[in-house]
Amino acid sequence: MSLDAWSRVMSDEPTLRTAADERGFNLGAAVDPNALRNDPSYWKTLRSSFNAVTPENALKMGPLRPSPNTYDFTDADAVVNFGVANDMYVRGHTLVWHNQTPHWFQAWDYTDDQLREFLRDHIHTVAGRYRAKIDTWDVVNEAVADDGTMRETVWYDALGEEYLDLAFQWASEVAPDADLYYNDYGADAINEKSDAIYDLLERLLERGVPVDGVGLQLHALGDHPDPESVAANIERFQALGLEVEITEMDVSFPADDVPDDPLEVQADYYRSIVETCLEVGCETVVTWGVNDANSWVANFKDFPERFTTEPLLFGGRYEEKPAYHAVRDALEN
Repeated sequence: MSLDAWSRVMSDEPTLRTAADERGFNLGAAVDPNALRNDPSYWKTLRSSFNAVTPENALKMGPLRPSPNTYDFTDADAVVNFGVANDMYVRGHTLVWHNQTPHWFQAWDYTDDQLREFLRDHIHTVAGRYRAKIDTWDVVNEAVADDGTMRETVWYDALGEEYLDLAFQWASEVAPDADLYYNDYGADAINEKSDAIYDLLERLLERGVPVDGVGLQLHALGDHPDPESVAANIERFQALGLEVEITEMDVSFPADDVPDDPLEVQADYYRSIVETCLEVGCETVVTWGVNDANSWVANFKDFPERFTTEPLLFGGRYEEKPAYHAVRDALEN
């Protein structure tokens, strides 16, 4: 536990989790199972400061399926069970995605009908296993391309847009009490892609597909979407009868265009998004990681050369950053 966190425990000052709990707000983090097991500061910070969790990678198809006839739930169980044991809101991410498929999976080995059965078996097995533990599922992730067209994936090529209908229906069959979400990036504010996602969800609802909500990732790397536009975007999805959550938030800056006071600018942006959510009835914000050292921005391909690598509420040694205090203040006030 960081010195800041320990000092807070020994005083009467409320923790970030306390502020979220008292506001009825889900404030979460994506969780790495290895850090959870091996770093006491990681899990203590997670437990004391957040009231929601989602596995960062452990529930994706590739990590779950080391061989064609084998599922390995070790890592996913570690994260989900930690959340349940600590009375946290648990998000499942993700049942259907075009990335991080198993290393042995080759689409050309399957007919379209076989791919349909493959996907049905996967969703029934995974969502069914956690039917009593996972509150919300990202059923389909990133089905829309950046230009607003449907992304050409193995699932779309085999089944067309119907693969979304089927995925949500299969998830509802085995996890009837979970909320079922569509999740995507680059659509946090009103723009061409979010327009296309709105149209897609409208079609799904018109066809009676059991979709409950939309997840807006809000990876604010080089571009920080205007909070007013984010609010308007949330409200139009809500007008369709959908819940909205911010599912994968982090805030960085282009490496060649860093403001003079990046931590304060970052804090102001986190505050503005949480305030926006509180104003429009979006009750969940999940940061994509617990602390900066474990962030995907610091560890993904060439991102450390392209962006600043301090995108979260806690620094590399679990110190509370200005963003931590900004979020807590927004929840309290």
